[in-house]
Amino acid sequence: MHKDSDRVEVLVSEKRVKLHIFEPSQRKIWTVVGKGEEYWIDPTISYCSCPGFYFGQLNGKISCYHLDSASLAQKENKVEKIIFSDDEFADFLSGLISDL
Repeated sequence: MHKDSDRVEVLVSEKRVKLHIFEPSQRKIWTVVGKGEEYWIDPTISYCSCPGFYFGQLNGKISCYHLDSASLAQKENKVEKIIFSDDEFADFLSGLISDL
């Protein structure tokens, strides 16, 4: 099993931290593509939809490697930005929620 720091490096180097921007409203949804799964994250409130984050919270951890990846990607300007139309927001959100 990889250490979390190795996982973070891989996610950032492969630009698997994604910022979905909807225009013209400028609504933003962050996701991180992990091992075959895409997780919704919110770096501003330190939230991730992955099971590791949930179970980590129960044990007093405040982060997961997806959130750590987002932080590093922002710092190194390696966030994959994807632009959508506001018309696509409802379908995108619905798809994201159904995957949770």
